[in-house]
Amino acid sequence: MAIEEKPAASPATQGSRVDRAFPGSDTASADTAGKTTIADSVVAKVAGIAAREVSGVYALGGGGARAFGAIRDAINATDLTQGVKVEVGETQAAADVTIVVEYPAPIQDVAEQVRSRVAGAISRLVGLEVVEVNVDVNDIHIPGDDGDDSTPARVS
Repeated sequence: MAIEEKPAASPATQGSRVDRAFPGSDTASADTAGKTTIADSVVAKVAGIAAREVSGVYALGGGGARAFGAIRDAINATDLTQGVKVEVGETQAAADVTIVVEYPAPIQDVAEQVRSRVAGAISRLVGLEVVEVNVDVNDIHIPGDDGDDSTPARVS
C-alpha cells in the first residue's frame, strides 16, 4: 500500500484569510485584498447613459417622470437615472428601462439596441453579469408635437 505525501502549506498561505489567488490574477498580495461595493444608483446611471446614446431614443421615463425631468433640466440638475430601475446582487444585475421612441424609428430595433447597449455597459463598466434588461416603450415622440420643432404647420 502506497502512502501519498501531501505538500506542506506554503508560508504565504499559512494564517491567511484567503487560500487562493483572486480570479484573473497570478498572485495574491496584501495590496489587492478588500471589497468593492457599487451602489445601485451607479448601475442605474450607467444604464441610463447607455440607453440615451441609442439612436431613436427620444427620452427616458413615463409622462410624470419626464415632466419632473423637464423641471430638473431647466435648473441644470438632469437625473440620469430617470426611467431606469435596477436590481443589483453580488455578481448579477437586472434592469428595467422605460423609453420614448422617436418617430419613425423602428420600435423593435430601438428596443433591442437599448437592451444590448445597457447590458454591455453594465458588464463592461461595472463588471456584473446582466441577467435581463426589460425595455418598456411608453410613448412615441412625433416631431412638432411639443412645439420645439421648426416644421411649419400644415394648416393655418
